[in-house]
Amino acid sequence: MMTRLATEGVDEMVDGTGQVRLHWRRVLGGLSTLSDSLANRQRRLDQAFEDEGVRSILPGAQGSYESGTTDGLWRCDPIPLPLSAAEFAELEDGLGQRATLLEMLLEDVYGRQDVVDTGHLPPALVFNNPGFLRACHTSRPPLHPRLNFYAADLIRGPDGRWRVLSDRTSGAAGAGLARENRRILSRVVPEMFRSVQIRPLRPFFDLWQESLQQATPLGRPSPNIALLTPGTGSPQWLEHMFLSRELGCTLVEGGDLTIRGGVVYLKMLTGLHRIDVILRRLEGRMIDPLELNAGSLLGVPGLLDAVRNGAVRIVNDPGTALGEAPAIMAFLPGLARYLLGENLRLPSVETLWLGDDDARAQVLRDPQGWLLRSATDGTAQPVHLPDLSAEARAAWLEKIAARPGDYAALASTPPSLAPCARGDELVPQAVILRMFLVKSGGAWHAMPGGLARHLEPGQLTGHLPTRGVSKDVWIMAEGSEHIVGPAAALQVQLPIRRTYGELPSRTADNMFWLGRYIERLETGARLTRAIILRLGRSMPLPREHLELQLLERCLAASYLNDPDAEKKGMPLNAAIISSIRDGGAIARLLGHVSRLTELVRDRLTGEMYASFTHMLRAASEEAAHGPGTLDTLAHTMASIQRFSTLVSGLAAENMVRGGSWLFLDMGRRVERAALTADHLAIVLDQPEARWERGLHLALELCDSAITYRSRYFTTVQPAPVLDLVVADESNPRALAFQLTTLRSLLSNIGGGGDVTLKAQAESLIRMAQAVVSDVVQRPDSTAALGLVAPRLVALAEGVRALSDMVFRRYFALLPVVRAVGVEQEDEAPAALLGAA
Repeated sequence: MMTRLATEGVDEMVDGTGQVRLHWRRVLGGLSTLSDSLANRQRRLDQAFEDEGVRSILPGAQGSYESGTTDGLWRCDPIPLPLSAAEFAELEDGLGQRATLLEMLLEDVYGRQDVVDTGHLPPALVFNNPGFLRACHTSRPPLHPRLNFYAADLIRGPDGRWRVLSDRTSGAAGAGLARENRRILSRVVPEMFRSVQIRPLRPFFDLWQESLQQATPLGRPSPNIALLTPGTGSPQWLEHMFLSRELGCTLVEGGDLTIRGGVVYLKMLTGLHRIDVILRRLEGRMIDPLELNAGSLLGVPGLLDAVRNGAVRIVNDPGTALGEAPAIMAFLPGLARYLLGENLRLPSVETLWLGDDDARAQVLRDPQGWLLRSATDGTAQPVHLPDLSAEARAAWLEKIAARPGDYAALASTPPSLAPCARGDELVPQAVILRMFLVKSGGAWHAMPGGLARHLEPGQLTGHLPTRGVSKDVWIMAEGSEHIVGPAAALQVQLPIRRTYGELPSRTADNMFWLGRYIERLETGARLTRAIILRLGRSMPLPREHLELQLLERCLAASYLNDPDAEKKGMPLNAAIISSIRDGGAIARLLGHVSRLTELVRDRLTGEMYASFTHMLRAASEEAAHGPGTLDTLAHTMASIQRFSTLVSGLAAENMVRGGSWLFLDMGRRVERAALTADHLAIVLDQPEARWERGLHLALELCDSAITYRSRYFTTVQPAPVLDLVVADESNPRALAFQLTTLRSLLSNIGGGGDVTLKAQAESLIRMAQAVVSDVVQRPDSTAALGLVAPRLVALAEGVRALSDMVFRRYFALLPVVRAVGVEQEDEAPAALLGAA
């Protein structure tokens, strides 16, 4: 493999004498062992990130770096950023001291406030800081440290020293992404890992997990830990899912939690489960709408009160965002001497607070060398005055003159450059390094790695961007060093558990509707293919015109057609083609399935998620960009049916028969039962002269024609057809099969399911069997067909009523509506019924 390296300005690789550093020589040596081109490995790496969903937040997000369309994309450079063991040890020591200092500062600011009284920190940087939450102030000594997890953004200056650009004390993003970078990179470029000995990341996550388990306020041996996320709308939701898996946490949103008697509970299908520790990934001011942001829909009312009473521990404390104020960095050297009695070992990038007259004069004399930042908002991007127009620069100067204490100045320090893959070349690129630390056993431990990213315009500080190029960070392993991990602990014998109700109600709801939408999508594809088959014939027979009318009515009954197509004078072929375009019924269903797949992603394995999204993307692309002919539409419908079959197969073979599988399958059975009853009612509601065509179409819609011929040859009669498509419990397309499966699924929830729900399922099974038995018993079965359609309509309504009952009982956590005087043996606990 030939790789050209543009060395000009690449100072991460060279030392003060201009020689390539030893650890970089090892990395370049591993790079030379690749069996194919660097560009090909980059493509494989991008493909791996896309297949596993790391590259984009939503399955439909498209783009490529080659074409320049990178919106929504996250990429990992195949060239890592290596650090020597000695350099890492120095950084770990300096960052550990900063974390301890910030921890003491937060304890003081939310307690005695000595640093404000003594003048070591201006009051304006505390009380005007949006990160300062007055509800967290207390005069009592805290039960636990406010800071458990800490991160810092660093850049290497021209003198070769690392400096801290930003402190991250609230809940910095990136640790989960660093883990995914390492996992996928080691699979795609294994040669480099074989040639270089680096420290693993797994012990850091073990330490983190242990620290969370020890954080429980009650000292319970097996605490329940939840990771609180804003939800799938958050740009960091993907990482929240990764972290919940790595740390063994339950991924929850605010709506999943409730407070009962001052205790935090997770709303599960089987009741309320106590939560002991919350790993917070929601902004502190949003966690409790009763005491903080009253407009927050993401928090849990009463959560802060539960924290004060010691019923739950939040990591990090909600008020820790105060430590991220940029202007505080200007006072950290003095605070280190005051609080620690030590000098700051790892310096910050030079920072001045413009509320100080001398500092403001210094910046205004030479604005070329400074970047302006908000004094208290660590997420705001800096501004370089010389880069602005004269009008914009004058406006900024007016703001500073009016309220100088609202601004800080950051010394303009050019970051170091590191080699980055571009095709088969290595080119220099400015990089920033984010390192992560966790407190365990009273000491701070750094992740032996981190997340480096290429600096793009406007990305120097602030939140971790949702798109861009990152680098895996390698810490070189030395033979004499020890890997720090959690101490061995006495393990409590765990009881065997095989439960079906250990699932948050929100997740069960999403699984249920994912199943329903997938089934609705498959039904739409099946009906559309049946229509295309008949439209494609040059000389349709009269019976085919009748079948087209019936199939069109089936589409309308399933809300799978354009209701205004007839008013627009749109022919049937144009109407079904429009259904897959933007805004069409099939296109909307694809969007619903895509959205719900993301919502339940934390319940799917990587292989299942990749398989789901790969075929979903393919079907969506065909639907959106096909040439719009009946042939291409038929191919798209076949892709949709293959996707549905894939989901069924993966669910059957890869999902444990627990709550996730149960509600996914329940959703499919409910939808298939209701649609089957609707469609059979339509095709069988015919005068006697047309009943034979209706029976043939019933067999086709239930995919049972081959089975019927194998049993009864070519003779089509009402009783055998109805038995096969309505009452045969061995036919997976029959109505009775769906209903008996529903009864079984409902019986497997929790301690045997809800009696009222099971009774409703039993009633529907008897109704389906009665439809067939009445036809069989009548001497003239043909005449009996006239009574079947209304009974099938009633069956469809009964199935939808059962769906509503499932919603009330398991998703809304309300008691099932039932008639007066009907008793329920396994009444839901009072706490569960009042949890809505």
